Amino acid sequence: MRNPAISATGLRKSYGDKVVLDGIDLHVPSGTVFSLLGPNGAGKTTTVNILSTLVTPDAGGATIAGADLATDPDGVRAAIGLTGQFSAVDNLLTGEENLFLMADLHHLPRREGRKRAAELLERFELTDAAKKTPSTFSGGMRRKLDLAMTLIGDPKVIFLDEPTTGLDPRSRRTMWQIIRDLVDGGVTIFLTTQYLEEADQLADRVAVLDGGRIVALGTPDELKRRVPGGHMQLKFPDAVSLRDATRVLRVSTSDDEALALRVPTDGTVAALRAVLDRLDDEAVAVASLTVHTPDLDDVFLSLTGHRTEATKEMAR
Repeated sequence: MRNPAISATGLRKSYGDKVVLDGIDLHVPSGTVFSLLGPNGAGKTTTVNILSTLVTPDAGGATIAGADLATDPDGVRAAIGLTGQFSAVDNLLTGEENLFLMADLHHLPRREGRKRAAELLERFELTDAAKKTPSTFSGGMRRKLDLAMTLIGDPKVIFLDEPTTGLDPRSRRTMWQIIRDLVDGGVTIFLTTQYLEEADQLADRVAVLDGGRIVALGTPDELKRRVPGGHMQLKFPDAVSLRDATRVLRVSTSDDEALALRVPTDGTVAALRAVLDRLDDEAVAVASLTVHTPDLDDVFLSLTGHRTEATKEMAR
C-alpha cells in the first residue's frame, strides 16, 4: 500500500441551512489519480477548497503530503498546486511573464525562476506563444499555461477542479496526457470532473459525490458494473446455433433476424468465460461477441438521480 498523499476524515461544511459536505472520508495514495465525480452543486469544489486551505471545514480533519490541514496550513500550501475551474492567468501579462510572476511568488531565485519558466513553456508547447498575452490564446493553451503556473512550485499534490470543462476533444486529450505524465513523475492528482470518460481514462479510483455525501467509491470499471444494463451480445453463424444457444442460455433475449442473443452480464472476465464455456460444452459455435457497459448517463442516473451536465450539453 502506497503512503497516502491525502487522508481526510469526517469533513463537514455548511453555509447557513445548506449542508454542502456531510461527513466525507477520503484516502488517496501517493502517485495516483483520484477523481471526485458529481453533478453541479454536489460539493466537489468545496472539497477542493477545504483540502487546499482556501476554506475551513466545520468539522473533520485532513493531512496533505504529511502536513496537517488545521495545524500546518503553510506546510500544506508548500506541497500543493491548484488549478481551479476558471483560468487564473493574467491577461495583461505575456505567457512568459505569468510564469515569472509565479516564480517570484514562490520566492525562487531569479535565475532559477527564469530557467523553470523556460522549461515549462517548452514542456507545454507554449514557447512560440511565450511573448504573447493569454487573450490571444485558445482555451486549451490557456489551460496549459494555467497548469504550468501551478507547476512552478514543483508541487507533490495537484488539485485540478474541472480542468477540461469547455475544452474541445483534442485539447481535452492533450490535457489528459499532461496529467498522465505528471503522475508518471510521482505527482498525485486530485481531479474533479463531470465527465465519466475523463475519470475512466485517468483515475485509479473514483468517488461519486452527491448531496454532500460519497454515494459510491471504486475504480471506474467497478462503478460501471454496479449499474444495471450491462450485457454481452453474441452473434451466431446460423439459425441452428442461435436456437441451441437460446436453449443453453436461458436468461437471454433473442434476435432471430440478426442471429444474435443479448445476455445480461457484469462485464467481468469470469462472467464472459462462464458463458463461453457453457456454449463450448454444448458445441455451440459463436461467430462474434461484443460487451456493452453502462455509459456516463446510466451511472449518474443510477447513483445520483441526475443527468450529468456533459450529457445535457450533448442533448441540446
